[in-house]
Amino acid sequence: MSINKHIIDQRITKLVEENPTWFGETSDRNKKLSKAFVLLSVASYLDIELSEAIGVLTEGGNDAGIDALYVEDVLSDEFSVVIFQGKYKFNLEDDSNFPSNSIQKVIDTIRTIFDPKKSVTKNKELTAKIAEINSLVSDAKIPIIKCIFTNNGLKWNNEGEMHIKNADFPENQVTFEHFNHDDIVKKITSYKPIKATLRLAGLSIAEDYNFKRVIIGKIGVMEIKALFDTYGDNLLQKNVRRYLGLNVKNSVNLAIKETLKSEKKENFYFYNNGITMICSKFSYSGLQRQDWAVIVEDLQIINGGQTCKTIQNTIEAYPNLDYTNVFVLVRLYELSTDAQDLITDVTLATNSQSPVDLRDLRANDLTQKALEIEVAGLGFAYKRVRDTLSIGDFISSSVAAEAVFAIWREKPHLTKFNKKNLFGKYYDQIFGNLNAAQLIIAVTIYRYCDLIRRKEHFLNQYPHLPYSHYFIAMLMGKLLLKENNIELKKLTHTNFKFILDYFNKNNEKIFYKSNLILTKSLNDYFNIDYTKIEARRLSAAFRRGELIEFLQQV
Repeated sequence: MSINKHIIDQRITKLVEENPTWFGETSDRNKKLSKAFVLLSVASYLDIELSEAIGVLTEGGNDAGIDALYVEDVLSDEFSVVIFQGKYKFNLEDDSNFPSNSIQKVIDTIRTIFDPKKSVTKNKELTAKIAEINSLVSDAKIPIIKCIFTNNGLKWNNEGEMHIKNADFPENQVTFEHFNHDDIVKKITSYKPIKATLRLAGLSIAEDYNFKRVIIGKIGVMEIKALFDTYGDNLLQKNVRRYLGLNVKNSVNLAIKETLKSEKKENFYFYNNGITMICSKFSYSGLQRQDWAVIVEDLQIINGGQTCKTIQNTIEAYPNLDYTNVFVLVRLYELSTDAQDLITDVTLATNSQSPVDLRDLRANDLTQKALEIEVAGLGFAYKRVRDTLSIGDFISSSVAAEAVFAIWREKPHLTKFNKKNLFGKYYDQIFGNLNAAQLIIAVTIYRYCDLIRRKEHFLNQYPHLPYSHYFIAMLMGKLLLKENNIELKKLTHTNFKFILDYFNKNNEKIFYKSNLILTKSLNDYFNIDYTKIEARRLSAAFRRGELIEFLQQV
């Protein structure tokens, strides 16, 4: 008996019981549990919250073998696409392999959906996501695809492996991975404080500075691989660049890989920006002039995680090469565990060059702490810190950022396709001068629109919904204020309950009015009935933001 299978079964059962609106109108309990397992797998693998993961699901009739589809922001003319296919066995004693015929189905689907000239019958949710992908491809963006086959059993067998091999996809563009119940539980229970030994090469510099300590030196790439072989992604617990292996064609990672394979690898130290680590304490023998063995406690990598993982993957792929004289720069800072503000500042500073997800780093700033207190005062729960697997009704800071940016800041196009920047360059624009009442109302509107877009009869009535829910939410917010004759800055705790009650009683009416405005704007934009426009062009209209100027009627 696998205890992990029972842990997962308990979790998905609770998911279905506590979130009935997430699992449709079907009375088939097994279908709900299967969907809950895919949901849990998606949230665990992508390290996102369950409320965000629900928007990734595509399973249902005509899903072409795809149960969930996640599209990352464009980075360096590439964008990652993660495809999930889930199989849940209700007999927890069954240890069967992931079915090979399901692998073949996904392979066949990939050949079709990433070629705009081919067509396949798909449900509306999947159709919308594929339209978005094809729109990006039409703009010369390159999709990097990862297929995740998830189950509560074993990996696929030799037949499945042959399907993958015979697919003959480019290795740098399509990869396959197995993810099961053990992996999910490992995610839940994985983090433990890391005590390790860093074996530095040659001379290093150690200095006490401003009541803090630092070591600067170089470390062999084989030491980096050994470190990650032992501790894995736990080393990246505080790192804003969690390496999921999604951007397998990322130009920086490819350059690292190519250097490590080439005759230039002994100059790798000079080509790379290095790795920044923090710890609560380090010690070494001061009697040694060089080649220090540094014992570190609470070790974390806050910059250079992509470099480390690429080093590990490259050495695994090319184990026969000589890496003896291949080194990388390392900076090790000793910072006390209660110096969270300093840790945040250092991490922000060392990662400021890239559009990364800074949500976890912003969690401890005064704005987030104040919002948490103020939201609680209005009877709601606000979570500043990422909480991937918690079950319950709360407002996550990521959902709040999306809702506020789309609705009150009137940037629906940037919200959907620029999520990595919500806690970066757009942070002050989103959270500046924001109070709890405005945040909660925005999230309430956002959740309503998100729920509506997943209902089949609404999708049939409003074909634009899979692409437009951020725009609809913006229009609903503007109408809500207009109908109550108040400006946004006047929406505070004093009238919060009245405005919330008004929305809950009139949301259908406001939604209908918003759809009329959006439909007219779409027809004006295309100068034709928008329902005659192909999905790819419709998606592009929302993505590019050109539609905004047509919506200034509220």
